[in-house]
Amino acid sequence: MLPEKVIIGLSGGVDSSVAAWLLKKEGYDVEGLFMRNWDSAINNDHLGNPSLDHMVCPQERDFEDAKKVADQLGIQLHRHDFVEQYWNDVFSYFLDQYKKGRTPNPDILCNKYIKFESFREVAMELGADKIAMGHYARVRRKNNETQLLRGVDRNKDQTYFLCQLNQEQLRDTLFPIGHLKKDDVRDLASRYHIPTADKKDSTGICFIGERDFAKFLSNYIPAQPGEIKTFDDDVIGKHDGLMYYTIGQRKGLGIGGLTDYDNKPWFVAGKDMEKNVLYVVQGVHHPKLYSDSCIVKDVNWISESHFSDKRTVTVKFRYRQIDHPAIIEWIDDETISVSYPKQARAVTPGQACVFYDEEVCLGGGTIDQVFMDDIERLY
Repeated sequence: MLPEKVIIGLSGGVDSSVAAWLLKKEGYDVEGLFMRNWDSAINNDHLGNPSLDHMVCPQERDFEDAKKVADQLGIQLHRHDFVEQYWNDVFSYFLDQYKKGRTPNPDILCNKYIKFESFREVAMELGADKIAMGHYARVRRKNNETQLLRGVDRNKDQTYFLCQLNQEQLRDTLFPIGHLKKDDVRDLASRYHIPTADKKDSTGICFIGERDFAKFLSNYIPAQPGEIKTFDDDVIGKHDGLMYYTIGQRKGLGIGGLTDYDNKPWFVAGKDMEKNVLYVVQGVHHPKLYSDSCIVKDVNWISESHFSDKRTVTVKFRYRQIDHPAIIEWIDDETISVSYPKQARAVTPGQACVFYDEEVCLGGGTIDQVFMDDIERLY
């Protein structure tokens, strides 16, 4: 009997490299597929200036690293262009949300539409039985369904970014390093001389890379400077454009050392999109930064059976944030009301709210409205 054919997303990073090595070790028929999701030539002001080459999303260098790994493992490496799909399904949404003053998470949409939809389609056309990714997550079959489980390494767990996947996508997916900790992955890569063993982890959003975020965003959305105010309506500074700020942000406000105020740090606590005003407060635990309920829209519930009435869960409002105990209730087929009486800080519209039952990721959606004592926050 022939071994199952698995096509893995080989990114040129250490995680996917070790994942591919493990699949080979387990006897699968492995091939790699490198995804090109962004056209580095789009609006790059570095072109023709080699000294600014570090500002490009380093896809070509990543491809060369992926090729080295594939050659060492003796597997075929395919390359596919997903630029159009990425623009339509991820980047356009990213821009639309920023225009509304929200803080979107493009990695979640990239997983939903690119890595586990478009990639999966290409992999199946190449004859794959399953696909694999180097995410820190796990899957488990239980009661005729596939569950998404947190990665063993809680500090690296990536189920937050996978909350929009469905049963069909998860059923055909392997996460070979989900049972490992990051140090173990690095150790395996070093021990078996995998070419990416010492490569730094990528951070940030690929299409921005190492460039200045505000400058990048201004290529697509005109900045509209305005006033920075306290909730007492005192003008204490100027902002560069509401799209550049997120709830709870401390750095980059440029309002330190005001003579009429104490030395406590300032934090973004609200946005008035109509008046183009950024509201700030002093103190990391200022009451205006906290909420006790929110409305979550576009909910993806991973199980095919929805719960009824209310359900007690834990939720994450940001990646690597602690779990918050919460009570959730369906408002309609795609909207959930989330109540967290112990309160949470800087819950931000546009970000994801992800639901958990201990180690099982139940799904997630987009934070739409945020409340404290049933009064909507100016977020």
